[in-house]
Amino acid sequence: MRRVVTRAVRAFSSSEPLIRTALYDWHKELGGKMVPFAGYELPVQYEGLGVKTEHLHCRSKGCASLFDVSHMGQIKWYGADRAAFIEKAVVGDVAGLAEGEARLTLIMKETGGIVDDAVLANAGDHVYMVVNGACKQKDMAHFSALLEANPTMDARMEYAGDTEQSLVALQGDGAKDVVAALLPAGVDLAKMAFMTGTYTTLGGYEVRLTRCGYTGEDGFEISMKSDDAVPLASLLLSSTAATVKPCGLGARDSLRLEAGLCLYGHDLDEDVNPVEGTLVWTLGPPGSRRRKEQGFLGADAFLTPEGKPKKMAKKRVGLAGHDKPAREGAALYDAAGATKIGYVTSGTVSPCLAAPLAMGYVDTALAKEGTEVTIEVRGKKVASKVTKMPFVESKYWRVPE
Repeated sequence: MRRVVTRAVRAFSSSEPLIRTALYDWHKELGGKMVPFAGYELPVQYEGLGVKTEHLHCRSKGCASLFDVSHMGQIKWYGADRAAFIEKAVVGDVAGLAEGEARLTLIMKETGGIVDDAVLANAGDHVYMVVNGACKQKDMAHFSALLEANPTMDARMEYAGDTEQSLVALQGDGAKDVVAALLPAGVDLAKMAFMTGTYTTLGGYEVRLTRCGYTGEDGFEISMKSDDAVPLASLLLSSTAATVKPCGLGARDSLRLEAGLCLYGHDLDEDVNPVEGTLVWTLGPPGSRRRKEQGFLGADAFLTPEGKPKKMAKKRVGLAGHDKPAREGAALYDAAGATKIGYVTSGTVSPCLAAPLAMGYVDTALAKEGTEVTIEVRGKKVASKVTKMPFVESKYWRVPE
């Protein structure tokens, strides 16, 4: 079967000019401080707001925050064998997705390491996939190689392009009210579960609307043609259904860490497998088809033939109770501060809890909640504890029964 990649897959180099999203001038007009990120120029924060204010706004009742995530890679998969092919590359159940249903999954390599994390959805005649912006070129090269290795499968990948299709995330308690006011009459948003999506219109603009996000709040990711990005973003920002403010990369990072969510390239990479990353749940529950059948790259590196997780030396954990902020790369030691047991992958001072939080990897024997550890911060050992995540209660939408 013929397989088509609609746009050339290219590697990003540091010498290439930064790409500007369709919302670049809009961000500047709103006071966005633009920084390089994943090959794009994106706002880290906004003048008159700042990371802490933007973060707390997203967590506030009756409020919503608007993020530009157009750097993310949007891919559509077509062909009779699209689900079967994707299942060779990812851990999750693609064939079993009902139309409109979406899920978080992991793209795998032969060694059992994680190439990227992604959200994919059954969009009817195709599978809609969103991958990380910093990884999208690598991901598509990975998929292309797998397509070449499976020439009889009817599957083709269509990349939306670097600038042709935009993506924004509207997150927070007020997001549902803002979106509901712009949907066509008769659409009942209360019946739209978290991790489901559909093609519809918002304020008359054609969009792919997915109830998902990466903040721990209820919210939506909205894909639209880039020509519509500025007017639709302006419409969302000016809504009277809730108080909407723009939000930058800084608060996006602190929000996802409070929610216990991984940032690829920091908390996950190609040297970490799903057992170590505590992400085996992305395969489905014990006894589910993907655990039993496997068939994806690297499965035997972390699963037994029966589909049970193999024992691993390290495990991803949350860390809290330390009185000084720990940053990525900080060494972790046992409670006595004598034996090195791991390392920090993400750290911040939580705006909601007004205390330092971190995520990292420790020896599996010391990964139990409540285990006392120490973190080396600026040459000093600081006491901390292994802590259950999320650090802040998640507020994902549940359809009323």
